[in-house]
Amino acid sequence: MAEKVLDIHEKPAAGKWLALSLQHMFAMFGATILVPQLVGLSPAIALLTSGIATLIFVVITQGKVPAYLGSSFAFIVPITVATETGGIGSAMIGSMFVALVYAIVSLLIWKTGHNWIMNILPPVVVGPVIMVIGLAVAPTAVGMASRIDVNGVSTYSLLHFSAALVTLASAIICLMFFRGVISLMPVLIGIIIGYFYSAAIGILNFQPVLDAKWFAVPEFLIPGVDYDFVVTPTLLFVMVPIAIVTISEHIGHQLVLGKVVERDFIRDPGLNRSLLGDGLGTLISGVLGGPPKTTYGENIGVMAITRVYSVYVIVGAAVFAILFSFMGKVMALISTIPTAVLGGISILLFGIIASSGLRMLVDHQVDFDKQRNLVITSVILVIGIGGASINFSETFHIEGMALAAIVGVVLNLVLPGREKNTLDDVEDEPLLVDKDN
Repeated sequence: MAEKVLDIHEKPAAGKWLALSLQHMFAMFGATILVPQLVGLSPAIALLTSGIATLIFVVITQGKVPAYLGSSFAFIVPITVATETGGIGSAMIGSMFVALVYAIVSLLIWKTGHNWIMNILPPVVVGPVIMVIGLAVAPTAVGMASRIDVNGVSTYSLLHFSAALVTLASAIICLMFFRGVISLMPVLIGIIIGYFYSAAIGILNFQPVLDAKWFAVPEFLIPGVDYDFVVTPTLLFVMVPIAIVTISEHIGHQLVLGKVVERDFIRDPGLNRSLLGDGLGTLISGVLGGPPKTTYGENIGVMAITRVYSVYVIVGAAVFAILFSFMGKVMALISTIPTAVLGGISILLFGIIASSGLRMLVDHQVDFDKQRNLVITSVILVIGIGGASINFSETFHIEGMALAAIVGVVLNLVLPGREKNTLDDVEDEPLLVDKDN
């Protein structure tokens, strides 16, 4: 292991602190603003809530975990479905219930230990569900990249598709042919190059930036103030089951981050604390009108390359995200990004999401010679991608990704031959005692 430049609780010098924090903010920037762009939320609120959620996470984990929380891609389809059925307010209420699931799981882990959760969420379940998350939205990415609205009719446009391809190619080149921090910001760099190309071919409208004010308060969506809401069974079953995936993703990130910084975060500050911090971040985000949150692999990658693990740097990035959210011209600039550019980068991102699910199956050596694993994976993929639905009434139904996740968990529990899964070598014991207090 390479020598640390800054450990978790070491504070950098002011100038270095500024540069390192900006680097972390830009690493997460592209992906964090892309999610709200795709689901009809405010990028400014997404940035603001990512900063707030990160600060909450740092406090809850006692400043021991240098993780950044950004917009979760797992909720793109659920937010879209919830919005179509009950308005954007329904999606926000749904994300709050997701946060409640995090809190309940955190409490159970605190009381009983953590290994039980990996027995419920083994790779053979989570891997295919992650693949569904990426593949289910693949048609959306291609449509954004290649089609435009002409008098209410969706029409193919080679000109716009060229912008998508330039964006996609730029991101791929960053990933494949560059090293260091540049390779960790393919989304941001791809969008920037695609933006300039769009300006060159005349499909960009820069006027909103000129009209925008330098300072602008983000567009909040406060429940009971900006929208009325009704909690329905369908809403809960659209949003809540996706916590199956994001909780597993959270655990994976904690393990990877722990290896990078040479700490055991599962034990100290504890998985219960980190999950609670993630959940509270999602709760506050939903209350203010932002997308659900998750820890970001991009920022873990930055730490692995720079060997700077300081939580002060992460806090600085969160503060910059909050400040940027109030910069009206910056947010207006984001709003002018052509749909084709977003579609081009989405082709890569959604594909990477699907591939990461496949990678989980490979890394954990899931044996498909076993009929049990073959059955679980096959059923999850077809139900999720095929958009299967169980309609209990006109107002209560479970469909697509949510149904696939539920069915996967049930199959894993009832089919014979289930193997015990654990978190690497970590022994399982209750986390009732906080050794620091």
